[in-house]
Amino acid sequence: MPLTRRLPKRGFRNPFRRDIAVINIGQLGIFPQGTVIDEELLATSGLIRRKAQGVKVLGKGNIDHALSVKVGFISKGAKEKIINAGGSIVEVN
Repeated sequence: MPLTRRLPKRGFRNPFRRDIAVINIGQLGIFPQGTVIDEELLATSGLIRRKAQGVKVLGKGNIDHALSVKVGFISKGAKEKIINAGGSIVEVN
């Protein structure tokens, strides 16, 4: 029997999928200088609405003041922009 007839026709849901909330660096500009940004602060401020297994910061947008960011994942561009603004990054697993 051909492989196409043996495979299920309804789709596939990966049981090992990780649900990651995404936020852009331009959205972090609402916080004042020196703020420590973590998942709890992002959830209470309404920037991430759903319960996720982690947060990833992407590099879209600009930031002009120093922030301390404590998230699970961060892109290379976002990391450079935060460090150039005088901020710090802590990657939490």
